[in-house]
Amino acid sequence: MTEQEIIYTIALSRLPRLSLAAQHELLSAAGSATALYENRQDIRKLLPEANDCVQEALSQMDTQLHRAEEELQFAQRGHIQCIGLNDAAYPARLRECADAPIILFYKGKADLNACHVLAMVGTRQISDYGRDVCRHFVEELASLCPDILIVSGLAYGVDIRCHRAALENNLSTVAVLAHGLDQIYPRNHRDDAIQMLEMGGLVTEFLSQTNPDKKNFVQRNRIVAGMSDATIVVESAAKGGSLITADMAAGYHRDVFAFPGRVYDTYSVGCNQLIRKNKASLLTSAEDFMEAMGWETAEARTEKLSEGVQQELFPDLTADERLVVETLRNCDGMQVNLLAQKTGLPVSALTSMLFSLEMSGIVAMKSGGTYRLLR
Repeated sequence: MTEQEIIYTIALSRLPRLSLAAQHELLSAAGSATALYENRQDIRKLLPEANDCVQEALSQMDTQLHRAEEELQFAQRGHIQCIGLNDAAYPARLRECADAPIILFYKGKADLNACHVLAMVGTRQISDYGRDVCRHFVEELASLCPDILIVSGLAYGVDIRCHRAALENNLSTVAVLAHGLDQIYPRNHRDDAIQMLEMGGLVTEFLSQTNPDKKNFVQRNRIVAGMSDATIVVESAAKGGSLITADMAAGYHRDVFAFPGRVYDTYSVGCNQLIRKNKASLLTSAEDFMEAMGWETAEARTEKLSEGVQQELFPDLTADERLVVETLRNCDGMQVNLLAQKTGLPVSALTSMLFSLEMSGIVAMKSGGTYRLLR
């Protein structure tokens, strides 16, 4: 995005009378926040169907420009990326969600559109059992799927244990924050956050000078769930933020898993309930998880690459179809939007193309709406 587009997008995101759904619709119809700003006094010239509430909200964009300009300057000083909804760097999985933020602020080196993205969440009151689960599961996962990105919330308990386990096993890990990037909360995790900038990153929808208020944590949970292929709940009481995240993930049609615990343990009640009510699949190991997701292990992918899926096996494919095959070969399992981003092909064309490849037995759609190469 240009600096101008960033400023107008931030201003648009701060208009209190516009819901996220309305922001999405306006950006889609107008094509840019700049176009919305330029027509703010009479938006019906650009969008005849706009109602009075939308017109009134957009006419107030000027009141947000100074704050937006300040935020851009802060981002530039801190080498923070401002990622708009339509930017290539924006998490494609999150873009599919109706309540996705129209701009994110990101500092780090991880690819937010990694081939495999997993959210791990749970209670702040982690037990010895929960610590063991985090450590052993992530360690096992690192050997099976070393290109995975682990997402969590940097909070006490399960969150920080998962981040640390990822770092210890050389996995990328990203924390979604409930405040701006001018601070780290909790402060005790500052060293972990700094380490994550080299092997992952920090992302938020909140501007600087935003305090970590309680409501922000629930709001950020949708980003944790939305940018991930699946969500795992490690430990949870009968109520808690991790259960909210699990519900959000299910609402986005993403896979949800939970580790079972002893029936009388307070912080296993939530996980056991998720499993009992069929809201989450029971999980006992990384192998279970890989199999349920339909993901190939690193060893299996290496064997496939060594055998080679030669172009001669697909003599009748078009150039675009070959591009899709090559992209899927290098990244086991992709949703349509992510595949469109990686190939540069429009979603409308990809949908038809994938159906044809599926009918030919070359690709198959697996859990979570992801496509895999079969040969």
